[in-house]
Amino acid sequence: MQSGISASKELVSQFNTLLSDTSLFGLLVTITSESLTPLTTLRSKGGFSSSLSELAPHLQPNEALYIILRRHDAAPPFIAVTYIPDAAKVRQKMLFASTRLTLVRELGSEHFRETIFVTTAEELTPEGFERHDKHTALAAPLTEEERTLQEVKQAEAEAGSGTGVREIHLSASMNMPIMAEGLAALSEMGRGEGSGLVMLKINPTTEKVELVNSSSTPSSFSDLVSSISSEEPRFTFWRYTHSHDGTESSPILFFYTCPAAAGKSIKFRMMYPLMKRTVVTIAEQEAGVHIEKKFEVEEPDEITEQSVLADLHPRAEVKTAFRRPKKPGRS
Repeated sequence: MQSGISASKELVSQFNTLLSDTSLFGLLVTITSESLTPLTTLRSKGGFSSSLSELAPHLQPNEALYIILRRHDAAPPFIAVTYIPDAAKVRQKMLFASTRLTLVRELGSEHFRETIFVTTAEELTPEGFERHDKHTALAAPLTEEERTLQEVKQAEAEAGSGTGVREIHLSASMNMPIMAEGLAALSEMGRGEGSGLVMLKINPTTEKVELVNSSSTPSSFSDLVSSISSEEPRFTFWRYTHSHDGTESSPILFFYTCPAAAGKSIKFRMMYPLMKRTVVTIAEQEAGVHIEKKFEVEEPDEITEQSVLADLHPRAEVKTAFRRPKKPGRS
């Protein structure tokens, strides 16, 4: 996933220094003025675990950060850590989450053995890396993109309270957040990037709004309908590319579906209508998604191309001139 941000000359220069100078343990990176820029380098204290203490002064509870660490003697030697604490600002969460792979690609993927997503400083301690290594050892081999998605989910699970969230106070007893992965996907859609489909759901246990990962992007209404759950409610954003009267357009449509088969608790079913307006507001105002039309249906198969086109391109009403009735006895 790309966000349009690139590495600055200063970052490339400092990374080259990190490559050549084995006495350096790490490099801290941030985003300023639409560019990946270096903050500072860290000196090694003799080993990976003992050098991790150098990170502590730089990990703030409300500031996101990229951390490049020298962990291995053999190539590739580095790991890239994305640190996004829960208390970071929403826009910063979206930006750092959607740019994390760009950092690695800009500096050269061949230099990095893995990328890691964390939300707490405790995960960047020797004990935190020990847990991470045990989890990785049990995992099946994955592609880089698959591993990225898995790391986000792992970070959410380990953090307990969630990863990079947008807190929305609906009532004194109900706080609902949107996870960073979902915010990043909406932000990509707002920039005209990404797959063209963003589907969200509410986790009934954590009461957090999560991204539903899709293996493919629907190219037709039948594909779209089959990708939406018929058992649980969904918030679905879809970029519908089509032609009408010889003109091609790609409006973004929003569908709220709530199947009758969603037989969970009353509270769970109430979450969705309460959350719908907030999800749309965040998509439009925070992520820059321009929603052309909004649709609410019960079952996904109620979504048809005919009904959507009727709303997108309503037929102009043809008005006929008033004709005075003929007087009786005249032809």
